[in-house]
Parts: sequence; structure tokens; C-alpha cells
Amino acid sequence: MTTVYLDAIKPGMSATTDNIVTERHVQLFGEATGDMNPVHFDESYARKTIFRGRVAHGVLSIGFISAVIGTRLPGEGTIFVSASIVFKTPVRIGDTVTTICTVREVIGREAVMDCTCKVGERLVLEAEARVVVPRRPPLKDQG
Repeated sequence: MTTVYLDAIKPGMSATTDNIVTERHVQLFGEATGDMNPVHFDESYARKTIFRGRVAHGVLSIGFISAVIGTRLPGEGTIFVSASIVFKTPVRIGDTVTTICTVREVIGREAVMDCTCKVGERLVLEAEARVVVPRRPPLKDQG
């Protein structure tokens, strides 16, 4: 895990991850949040919806954004402040979600980041995230 500190973060910096959505992810997310909506768990029910089959929780993709921000850019010590999210298309079990977060601007201690999640070329969601970027820790006394 790396951290890009406030004195080093710049617009245009970007980080990416790929995550294959599994049955286990959907099950654990449902258990952790209490969201056991049958559109995520019951194929015959989900086939009758606009999705025409089971889909992963949309918020799971936001978790992928949080993971990029908290582990890659800016990284450890980052505080996720807010996000504005637009869901475009659903994610299904077995899909590989590519998450890209790019620094748009740095304002004081905050970075504004443009984030997308895609499955192949299909846009799943787009978001603007605001995060507090960690300051570089002081050097320890060498004496």
C-alpha cells in the first residue's frame, strides 16, 4: 500500500483496479448491509424486473471506488468526505469491474476525484469524490 501525500498529489494522477464480482461478494455485501433485496439473490424474481436477471448491489461498485482511494490514490490515511454518484448500468455476477479514479483538482487539504466503474467498455457508474489527503508525517528525530 502506498500513499500520495498532500505535498505530492497533482491533478491528472490516476489509479485503477480490476475486481471480478463473485457470488460471495454479493452474499457478504447483503449480509453486511442487510440489503437482501431479491433482485440480488433470486434469479426467477430478478428475471421479472427491468434488469432481466440478478445484479450485484450498485453500492458494491462504490466500495471499489473507496478501495482505490483508501489504498492507492491518495492511499492510506485518506478520509472519504463525500461523493456524487450516477449509476448507468447494472453489474452482474462474473463481471470484471474496472475502477479508475483521477485527481481533477486539489483545493486546500481536499482532492476532487473523477471516478468511473466500467465493465469492458460499458460505463457502470460515474462519480465525483471529495477526499481529505493525508499530510506527510514529520520526520522522526535522528538524535
